[in-house]
Amino acid sequence: MTRKLIFLILLAVPFIANGQSFKKNPDSEGGLGHGEVFSPFKNHDKDSTKSNIAVPKEIHQWRVDRDFGKKIEINADTLQFMFQNWHLTEGENGEYNFLGSMGTPRESRLFFNRPTNTEFNYLQPYDYFYTTPDKFIFNDTKSPYTNLSYHSSGNTVTGDDRFRAYFSTNAGKHFGIGGMFDYLYARGRYDMQSTSLMDFSIFSFYRSDKYNYHLLASRDYMKQRENGGITDDRYITRPEETDGASSNMSSSDIPVKLNDTWSRNGVYDLFFTHNYNWGYYREKPVTDTANPEEADNTAAKDSVITEFINVARLTHTADITHLDHSYISYRRHNNYYADTYLPFDSLDQTKHLSIDNRVALSLCEGFKKWAFADITAFAEYKYDRYQLPDTLPGNQQEYVKAYNENSVFVGGSISSSHGKYLRYNVNGKTAVLGNELGAFSIDGTVDLNFKLWKRDINITAKAFMKNNLPSFYYRHFHSEHFWWDNDGIDKEFKTRIEGDIEIPSWKTRLSVQFETIKNYTYIANNSVLAPNGKDYRNRFSVQQADGIVNILSAGLKQDFEFGIFNFNTELTYQYSSNQTVLPLPAFNAYANIFLKFRIAKVLHTEVGADAWYFTSYYAPEYMPALGQFVQQNQADKIEIGNYPVVSVYANFLLKQTRFYVKYYHVNNGTGNRNSFLVPHHPLTPAVLWFGLSWNFYN
Repeated sequence: MTRKLIFLILLAVPFIANGQSFKKNPDSEGGLGHGEVFSPFKNHDKDSTKSNIAVPKEIHQWRVDRDFGKKIEINADTLQFMFQNWHLTEGENGEYNFLGSMGTPRESRLFFNRPTNTEFNYLQPYDYFYTTPDKFIFNDTKSPYTNLSYHSSGNTVTGDDRFRAYFSTNAGKHFGIGGMFDYLYARGRYDMQSTSLMDFSIFSFYRSDKYNYHLLASRDYMKQRENGGITDDRYITRPEETDGASSNMSSSDIPVKLNDTWSRNGVYDLFFTHNYNWGYYREKPVTDTANPEEADNTAAKDSVITEFINVARLTHTADITHLDHSYISYRRHNNYYADTYLPFDSLDQTKHLSIDNRVALSLCEGFKKWAFADITAFAEYKYDRYQLPDTLPGNQQEYVKAYNENSVFVGGSISSSHGKYLRYNVNGKTAVLGNELGAFSIDGTVDLNFKLWKRDINITAKAFMKNNLPSFYYRHFHSEHFWWDNDGIDKEFKTRIEGDIEIPSWKTRLSVQFETIKNYTYIANNSVLAPNGKDYRNRFSVQQADGIVNILSAGLKQDFEFGIFNFNTELTYQYSSNQTVLPLPAFNAYANIFLKFRIAKVLHTEVGADAWYFTSYYAPEYMPALGQFVQQNQADKIEIGNYPVVSVYANFLLKQTRFYVKYYHVNNGTGNRNSFLVPHHPLTPAVLWFGLSWNFYN
């Protein structure tokens, strides 16, 4: 009753109310872990206390389009809002399932937040930490900039720590360099659950009218201790029925399924994109410039400025990734795996080298009146080399087998970003040679902005059609306990349409998405009963769903503000036509209620509570030897969900520093106690978190 009352209070706010200007922030997810730079200055010449500081603090941030090397402008983070949640593996709004400990693999419960391509990808479950080049944020600053952040919970035995340092500086107007170091160490509240993740990245850029480049080099190392989940869920849901009922058993004393077992991922990334622009210079009146600061920076006496008009652009992008994955177990687990294909303590390892080269030629928008859009044609060559363990027929002698795949794609795009009311982007490509011959994809986005009854209305529509070959590890996988070769697997055919309507003055956003998938590819659970008649031995295979799988989603994001009182909520409804192969919760909700005020006119303060909740469903389980989320054993499946997670927090911003105190999962042990996000992997018990982010400009 208590947990239901708490959640209903958070949701019991009128549906429609007027508020201040609201705009969604698509860059909020991932936070600092994706390279976000925190700047507490809305006006760059003033800090939050309006003190005069001589050091210039203007920050300019952008991302780089992975396909065509274009800059994607983003706004610098100027608020402490939601800082208390950025470190959470389950995401800012709690929409990800994960193994309960910080830094463990995760998967979104919201289908339309998942990658659009079906992937058996060892890095995708670590997207909380691992930053792809298109998610990394480049930073241009007028003075050397450093951000240090630290987040900590628990003690030296079961606690979690994350430290991150980000540095950038410019050498002149056009050239900049920087780096990021990110280290996460979670000891785990349950036995054999520690994680150790480390990232070191360096970046460089050069930006001028005619030549530009962006360089990002990263080294990631991710090590996780695997415990396979707890042996009996009743230790969490009904502890009085277990052997710990009459003792002071802590979470770390609960027995787990695996011991002395690790998964490791080592990744090297090199991303380089550069372009040369052809064009001409022209003069225009200062009053015509779209940027008032640009006019201010010119001599006040000048009546015109010179601008570069881009006519054509030649772009080359190289993207190289090397992955080394291994699964290591120093103990036999006789009732956990059904099959053994390699000798015990064999080399259960795979490597993947990916080299992607793309050349694009663009005719640019706006250099003449008839140039109504950017028009681009490109060619791409993709090379992949995979290594898997294999055995020689007859004697089971182990060796490493290599697979080489090559594909050539051609395609193009047409886009317009200069329109006041309408902007659009359409891309298409197809494989003309190689292993993916016949694969194709077409996608498009349209943004429409207009006024209705004096209110701004933003409408965005997206759609795609894809016919792609499932990733390599769905087709070939060799390991100690799982083995398949599926050369005849069919391409997946997907179509999607989605749209959202945003009313900034009401702080309202409505969204609808619909997708159909033919030949949906998944990892099927074929586990068999062990001789003891109690446990199931794990066995998996790759299968494709019969018929077409349909997915429908509808969402509402609504924020309210009444003086110092604030209430934010995000509700999502989902439907899957095949819950056996693609299970989704029907309802997912997040609510955040807080008071926002200042102490002594200088300390910006937010004090509140938030909660997330989803309805019961047969969620995918996690298989350590595959490093993936897979279908549950249909003969022994369990439901998770129908359990809210509530936290209370105080969040502060003082000059160049933001910090918080958060008591996470305060309702632990209440209600049905079904505190699982992944079957047999309980959520972290109640714990106190502290976090700090500090900026330096010098």
